[in-house]
Amino acid sequence: MKLTEKMSYLKGYIDGVDIDTSSKEGKVLVNMITVMQDMVAYIEDLQGQVDELTELCEILDEDLGCVEDDFYDIDEDDEDDEDDDFDFSEDEDFDFDDDELYEVVCPTCGDSILLDVGMLEEGSIACPSCNEELEFDIDDIISEDIEDVLEIEDLEEEI
Repeated sequence: MKLTEKMSYLKGYIDGVDIDTSSKEGKVLVNMITVMQDMVAYIEDLQGQVDELTELCEILDEDLGCVEDDFYDIDEDDEDDEDDDFDFSEDEDFDFDDDELYEVVCPTCGDSILLDVGMLEEGSIACPSCNEELEFDIDDIISEDIEDVLEIEDLEEEI
């Protein structure tokens, strides 16, 4: 039995008993019924809102699951995390050009430092070991790379 049905039953019972509303007890009972009716209406409204929000959350959860599947490319049949590792030994063609690193040796301490293009474009960096300021000319580095590539292409053409 729903809360509203229980309240209706109680209200009908009180009306059928014919309570004397001129006495203190009668006034209290009638006022209590009125307050309880307001509470039941408020609770029913809240329950409706909760039901709507629950339905909306379920829809959002389903949509988010679809986005996660698309974004992370999750295979539900594959529960073994070890198979998710990349195997670079296969003859697949991976493009590592975006992550090209350059090795620089600090003239002061002799430490080897790996730098990416973004760090080189800044023009200088402090050595992490001795804090010596190392300066770079990105144009020289890129032209050396182009010369190296051209030399490799010339050797490949000769072969």
